Amino acid sequence: MNIGLVAHDAKKKLMQNFCIAYKGILSRNDVFATGTTGRLVEEATGLSIRKYLPGHLGGTQQLGAMIEHNEMDLVIFLRDAITAKSHEPDVNVVVRQCDAHNIPLATNLATAELLILSLDRGDFEWREMYK
Repeated sequence: MNIGLVAHDAKKKLMQNFCIAYKGILSRNDVFATGTTGRLVEEATGLSIRKYLPGHLGGTQQLGAMIEHNEMDLVIFLRDAITAKSHEPDVNVVVRQCDAHNIPLATNLATAELLILSLDRGDFEWREMYK
């Protein structure tokens, strides 16, 4: 399965900790991330992450292209809902694309844990048929 990771600056440490906790599950899948998030997760976990550009420099659009081509199975996007972002419209494209293309999306830690544990149980096998 292809897993996409994105995290706002205020959530990058949380993303690192999440990926440390679920390293075993993530290691059995292909993980893609925006540039800085990918680098930080890779450093913290030793996982091999396919990194795009930093989100605000086009990384979210690169991830969005995979979503549009039905090449992403799950997206974890830990968003800072408190602080306004100058590039918010770009980032919201990922959310809209996941909705439009029926890609499971977590925007907070609670949902991310539910999705990653569902993936581990095999609940995402429907994605193979959907492709």
